[in-house]
Amino acid sequence: MSSLTLKQLSPGQKGIVIDVRGDGILRRRLLEMGLVPGSRVQVERYAPLGDPVEIRMQGYFLTLRKEEAGMVEVACKEEN
Repeated sequence: MSSLTLKQLSPGQKGIVIDVRGDGILRRRLLEMGLVPGSRVQVERYAPLGDPVEIRMQGYFLTLRKEEAGMVEVACKEEN
């Protein structure tokens, strides 16, 4: 398993949240939205210009800016 940020995943890739970096209100909001360690996430798609990114988690879709997605560290299986 490798460690990446959420914005480094390609559409269709799945991962498990390891950590949410940063501090202050933005980090707190990400945690409140369900991006807590152990959560399973899947990148659904990127907007045509690459920002924002839409992810699926816990039965709902969440759209994040690339800057926010870069704060979320995930573990994903290596593709063979």
